[in-house]
Formats: sequence, C-alpha cells, structure tokens
Amino acid sequence: MAELRVRRRHRLRQKELRSIVSGIDSALGTKSFDDTDVVDRAETPAYDILYVEGKFLGMVVGETPFLTVRGILRYGATKRFVTVDMGAVKFVANGADVMVPGIVDVEASVVEGDLVWVRDERNMRPLAVGRALVSAPEMAGKSKGKAISSIHHVGDKLWALDEDV
Repeated sequence: MAELRVRRRHRLRQKELRSIVSGIDSALGTKSFDDTDVVDRAETPAYDILYVEGKFLGMVVGETPFLTVRGILRYGATKRFVTVDMGAVKFVANGADVMVPGIVDVEASVVEGDLVWVRDERNMRPLAVGRALVSAPEMAGKSKGKAISSIHHVGDKLWALDEDV
C-alpha cells in the first residue's frame, strides 16, 4: 500500500481547537478531545487530519470537522450513523461506497451532504466515514442506488498510518 503524503503539520491554537471540537461534538453527539489535549493539524491530498496526543483521531473534510474511524472507536458517537447488513461489511471495509440495499438503519437527522459514519448491524462497530449522497428518508425509501460516498475506511492509508506510529 502506498503511503499517505502528510505535510504542513502545525499545532492548533485553543480558539481554533474549540471550534473544531464543538463541530465534532455537536455532529456526533459525543465528548471528544478538548483544549487540554495537544492537537496538530496536517494536510493530505484529500483532507486534513488531526493528531490528538500522537494519534490520528480526527479529520477536516472541506471545512467540516469529523472523527476518523479510530476516533469514533475511542470516543463513541450517537449521531450521524448508517448501519449496514453483514453482507455489505466486507465491501465497505475495503473502501466501497455504500449502496442503498445494504442499509438496514440510518439516523433520522442525516441529510444530503452530511459526513456520516458507517457501522455493521451485529457489533455496531465503525467501518467507514463517508458523505451522504441522499437524506435519511430517501435511504430508507429507495430500493437501489448509491447512498454514501466513502472517504475513509478501516484498512486504508490513514488507518495504516496510525498503526505505524
């Protein structure tokens, strides 16, 4: 697997950190890192990543802060989830986009364009982070098509980068 090119790493100021943390916490219904943690931000070609105490636990996609899969595992999340059936797990964990037939549950507040996290139906463990292409009612009502575009998943370059640390 090719390495993820990380550049322009810098320490976040408390004001910037508070803004990012409040965005993550309100979107995911969790209490993530705070302004007492040492947090750095670095650029990658696709998104910015957040190092929290030396671990890659957050990301900023466009201007939207979100947790990585490891961040969701560490801090938990109660909002913006999409649950897929066990038949879809293998594909989602390998980076595939989420198709509507594989979805068994979706949190009602998800709207088109939101960053969401994908979990499996048996263990409720996070598999991926992606962007919703349709809203929650459309995901539940449609019978075919793509619902979520994958951005980060278990086993990708960002996941592997954290294993090397």
